[in-house]
Amino acid sequence: MKFTLEKKDSQSQARAGEILTDHGMIQTPIFMPVGTAGTVKAVHQRELKEDIQAQIILGNTYHLYLRPGLDILEKAGGLHQFNGWDRPILTDSGGYQVFSLAGTRKIKEEGVTFKSHIDGSKHNFTPENVMDIQRTIGADIIMAFDECTPYPCEYGYARNSMEMTHRWLKRCIHRFDATEGKYGYSQTLFPIVQGSVYKDLRKQSAEFIAAQGREGNAIGGLSVGEPAEMMYEMTELVTEILPQEKPRYLMGVGTPANILECIALGVDMFDCVMPTRNARNGMLFTSEGIINIRNEKWKDDFSPIDPAIGNYASSFYSRAYLRHLTISKEILAAQIASIHNLAFYLWLVGQAREHILAGDFVTWKDQMVKKVSTRL
Repeated sequence: MKFTLEKKDSQSQARAGEILTDHGMIQTPIFMPVGTAGTVKAVHQRELKEDIQAQIILGNTYHLYLRPGLDILEKAGGLHQFNGWDRPILTDSGGYQVFSLAGTRKIKEEGVTFKSHIDGSKHNFTPENVMDIQRTIGADIIMAFDECTPYPCEYGYARNSMEMTHRWLKRCIHRFDATEGKYGYSQTLFPIVQGSVYKDLRKQSAEFIAAQGREGNAIGGLSVGEPAEMMYEMTELVTEILPQEKPRYLMGVGTPANILECIALGVDMFDCVMPTRNARNGMLFTSEGIINIRNEKWKDDFSPIDPAIGNYASSFYSRAYLRHLTISKEILAAQIASIHNLAFYLWLVGQAREHILAGDFVTWKDQMVKKVSTRL
């Protein structure tokens, strides 16, 4: 993997760059649609490419390990071949999912023992086998196995968790560097900064992660319930430490406003389930603000959902029609809303990139944050 920094904004830390992988180029800043179980919910791969213009998608180690399982994925030739997506893929290590199973998992230095949410069967994740699992899944970018601390979190717990995450990272790196990919293309390992909302821990973790010298770095443990301003504070602290010449990935963030503010802080990569999850509940993100399509006010609004986005679903279907489908609980409602929301997110980061290159990012960002946060 190669990262090229094209331009840095003069009034903020925002950057425009390119990430080159064996499955293609990614222009940053970028939003990555979440395809937890090998699919972005309610969206075809053709729509991801042509309508949404996704450049990279996510898979999840925990879910893919349990179902369809590694045997099927390896027989298929990896996740790219299995789901037909020929552009880059990133896999989350499954750490967040495992640690969210608070009642059915045990954390030890060796790793984590947990029960499947599907059938209750027992499994074990270690830094070593999570590297092996992600090798088998075959993502272009794979994540280190870490513990994502909750919020709020006591200082002592956050410190111990961070230190264990660092020890696990060394084991991840050792295993990753001692193995090779299975499908004839290269893979890249990203470490993850932890430390909860404590400045000294975040600083220590960012310095440790930066010292590992990997091709990219991630920031985890944020957007887990803490106030937005606290998330921004931690993000800024970390991006000031992580190397300029490598991409920075802020995991699980977030709202359109969150993304814009964190681009300004020097983040290059984002993912979040919000566009598709909220779409299925009737919440639409648009270039003018947030729409609850269930509201009566859209009943006879025959204007397009958001023609500014430029994709088929956003320009062809009316708000009145989408409201009708949503109220009627038609499956097409979830499809249209999901495609629109994802297209909006990709449009938003694409616009951010254009304004970084044009040199007027901060002015544009400040105006857009107000717009996208407005309830219509």
